[in-house]
Amino acid sequence: MKNWKKLLKLAGVGFMMTAACAGLAGCGGGNKSAAPAGDKVAKVGFINGVTGGVASYGIAEKEGLDLAVEEINKEGKVKMDVEMVDTKGNVQQAVAAAQKMIAAKKVLVVGPLISGEYKAIGPLFQQAKIPLLGSATTAEGLIEIGDYMFRNCVPESQNIPQTVKKTHKLLGYKKVAVLYSHNNEHQVSAYKTFKKALEDEGVEIVGTETFADKDTDFSAQLTKIHNLNPDVVVVAGYYQEGGLILKKMRDMGMNQPVLGDNGFVSPELVKIAGPASDNVYVSSMWSPDRDSKATKEFIKNFKAKYNHDPDNFAACAYVSAKLAAKAMENAGTVTDSKKVRDALANIKNFESAVGPMTFKNTGDPEVDLVLLKVQGGKYTAVKV
Repeated sequence: MKNWKKLLKLAGVGFMMTAACAGLAGCGGGNKSAAPAGDKVAKVGFINGVTGGVASYGIAEKEGLDLAVEEINKEGKVKMDVEMVDTKGNVQQAVAAAQKMIAAKKVLVVGPLISGEYKAIGPLFQQAKIPLLGSATTAEGLIEIGDYMFRNCVPESQNIPQTVKKTHKLLGYKKVAVLYSHNNEHQVSAYKTFKKALEDEGVEIVGTETFADKDTDFSAQLTKIHNLNPDVVVVAGYYQEGGLILKKMRDMGMNQPVLGDNGFVSPELVKIAGPASDNVYVSSMWSPDRDSKATKEFIKNFKAKYNHDPDNFAACAYVSAKLAAKAMENAGTVTDSKKVRDALANIKNFESAVGPMTFKNTGDPEVDLVLLKVQGGKYTAVKV
């Protein structure tokens, strides 16, 4: 009898533990955003990179998306259950994550983090007829994969020309040198766009040098550039290499303004480069200086939750979740990917944390950009 009572007691404990676990989204995994149980919950995938060389971007995106999902579920118009897979920025792992999401019949997937990953997995989602909503992928040719491809960030073909046009008007430079990562899909695309934009402005490119992701020594390339004495230096690279390039430039006495692409919009760039990051110019949808209710509320709520300021990547992932929820609300379904896709493609004047956003039956949004300058360790909006 004693043993029988003991078994009942253990069974009761086990039942309570099971119930407690059932009340937590992703119990034991830590990769699912909390959502109420029920049949009318949107199963959303999130392909991200929170470890490895892309960790700073990925962690920021996870923070932004988690905050958005929390707000969406609290509001109650749409309920979301988000499962995240960490790819570490690796294409092979992104493909495996995509296959997992497709098998799980996600209604929509946010991500991945890197343009090369998006290019690899886009055809899989197009074939499966599941919308893929990128939040940091700006390389050219991605949306052309198919009509289920989306992103809430403008491509480099819209971003970089604005940077060049506005800084050329502001600074009046005539000669530039370019340095870019030759083994990175995103940065090769950025380089080509910079080249065309500079030529369109009548600016002479006096030299072009390359490097590879994860390089740490840029002495040879910068020595050649230094000898050319350009008015401005263009760097197409991520913050890891970009921060080291800026430090080396300033150590060599190269104090020229630097133009960067989307990969330079990260507080990590400033952390690595320190004062050497001053006089860097980038264009971004995101600016904490936007006079917008949506922007101000996002900043307030983000700081309250994480005790630090959001960056471009946190803001874009936050907007991705909000866009997905709005599309599901407009479509009147959280399970029909085709209807969600059609609703997303026709969102108009959506007031987001990165500015009003419109999709005109295409995967690229229309949104205004802000020119930012790094000064004193901060990204500040510049009026031109």
